[in-house]
Amino acid sequence: MKKLISILTATRAEYGLLKPIILKLNKVKEFDVRVVATGAHLSPEFGLTYQEIERDGFAIDKKIDILLSSDTPSSISKSMGLAMISFADYFEKLNPDLLIVLGDRYETLAVATTAMNQRIPIAHLYGGETTEGAIDESIRHAITKLSYLHFTSTNEYRNRVIQLGENPERVYNVGAIGIENILNEKLLQKEELENELNISLSKPYAVVTFHPVTLEENSSEKQIESLLEVCKKYNNLDFIFTKANADAEGRIINQFIDRYAKDNDNIFAYASLGMKRYLSALKYCRMVIGNSSSGLVEAPSFSIPTVNIGDRQKGRMQASSVINCEPTQLSIHQALGLALSDKFAHETKKTVNPYGNGDTSNKVVEVIKDCVINNKIDLKKKFYDCVVEQ
Repeated sequence: MKKLISILTATRAEYGLLKPIILKLNKVKEFDVRVVATGAHLSPEFGLTYQEIERDGFAIDKKIDILLSSDTPSSISKSMGLAMISFADYFEKLNPDLLIVLGDRYETLAVATTAMNQRIPIAHLYGGETTEGAIDESIRHAITKLSYLHFTSTNEYRNRVIQLGENPERVYNVGAIGIENILNEKLLQKEELENELNISLSKPYAVVTFHPVTLEENSSEKQIESLLEVCKKYNNLDFIFTKANADAEGRIINQFIDRYAKDNDNIFAYASLGMKRYLSALKYCRMVIGNSSSGLVEAPSFSIPTVNIGDRQKGRMQASSVINCEPTQLSIHQALGLALSDKFAHETKKTVNPYGNGDTSNKVVEVIKDCVINNKIDLKKKFYDCVVEQ
């Protein structure tokens, strides 16, 4: 009997990180790998990104639609409830030997809770990280406590997972899989990227991703407007926006992006670029702007500046190429000026990425093979007490 491995994906970014793991797990003859797609993947508003999974040649075992056509806190909670109801039926039928989840989204927490009730072991990438401006902070730590195997992107994050009471023998520092994608994915030539995006890239350009700061109430409209007002004043620079995800107030951000893209020749909006186009866009861009983790994790490997806006990523480890600023027009303008300076551009060439060297998926798969094939998983976890000096 093959071991059933279920892999959850709900967003474009999450799938791009899981892809190398899916590829390698599929090559393990003892495994029957099932990909289940949910969340924004199934929404036309967010680009129907499940199609990217299928274009990559992966069969989707099940599409489970949970998103409501609203992004209020109440609707987010209702979507979580729908996820628990729907995944309860799915897991009861499938009963996998392991569920693999990545990240810190509300859908993931709902699915992980359902798997816990079904006594399905969970492997979690990437616990131990901190993002003080987002509700993801609490969700990430909660998923850690629901999970059995832990894969972190730095040793500092590994220590934090252990601090949460997880046994060090089940916590592995494997580095960030985004670095592996940069090194191994065959990226597009600039002309190919122009054809894919249907725009000219003759001018210098920035890649911009701005998500809601979910622990700040009603801040999205003011913050995205401040950013867009700065962008439209830089006539010598183009801005390629990838739209916000399905968080509370995400639709507000996307409405502003669409409006400014329609009225300004240097602003271009895309629901989703997909992993290859996104990384290809980073390869040729002048800088990354916004509050996405990719500006801190992937961008430094391209030796380009990142303008990190506001508190959404506060607490996350950063390379020297990251410029932090407040979500105001003045602060964003000053940060862009620094990023465009010859001196800072020269300094970014010496950037060292703190998130590993790109051998992540092999490490993850080897641990999963050892634990699942050899039946080493015991869900009766003991809380690991760190030694505290008195």
